[in-house]
Amino acid sequence: MVDILDMPPPPGGKRIPYGDDPNQFGELRLPTGDGPHPVVIFIHGGFWRERYTLDHATHLCQALADAGYAVWSLEYRRIGQPGGGHAGTTADIEAGARFLAQLSGLDLDRVVVAGHSAGGYLALWLASRRAIPLRGVVALAAVSDLKRAQDLRLSNGVVDQFLEGAIPAPLAPIQIPQILFHGTEDDIVPFDLSRQFAAERPEAGLIPLPGAGHFELINPRTPAAREVLLAAGKLLATTP
Repeated sequence: MVDILDMPPPPGGKRIPYGDDPNQFGELRLPTGDGPHPVVIFIHGGFWRERYTLDHATHLCQALADAGYAVWSLEYRRIGQPGGGHAGTTADIEAGARFLAQLSGLDLDRVVVAGHSAGGYLALWLASRRAIPLRGVVALAAVSDLKRAQDLRLSNGVVDQFLEGAIPAPLAPIQIPQILFHGTEDDIVPFDLSRQFAAERPEAGLIPLPGAGHFELINPRTPAAREVLLAAGKLLATTP
């Protein structure tokens, strides 16, 4: 199977700025048919580093659009860029999410946030902020606990760089449904992070993906990604 990081992004996304920095934009993908459309806010991973952009997540975003959902994929300032780091990055995610209200053709009563890897942490963080109404969170191989990720020295200690010397704080309680997907053979973000997160938060549901690694969750050609599409659909169903 071709590495998702090497695949060119599919066409069809419209990039719209939500701020003045060149990295403060979202890519909007709309399904066919008349709106208003239910919405998936998607937050890409890459350990918050500058070299990883939203391009590698576009394949799953397009699959979500093909399934009937509007997708608002957020780019944000990252480590190595002015304003990158926990304070600036999270501020961008909140600003980008709030910008949904300025877009047309969307059903703002049916919005979920999804994120992969480091973007999974940002998705959970956004839900904990209660910045906008959300139906739920879909966290894919999420770096769900910064303290544990820091202790494990994931990606050569990237959490230290992301926090810029701050002490990692646990996420505030999340009052909406949380679905965590994680491959049991993930060698980039260990499965145990999601297992422990779900064990400590009874409202979070963990769906282990036996034999899956890290990137199958965002590759729409895989069974793992198809489970993600089904989960988003259940959260966005007309009846809450």
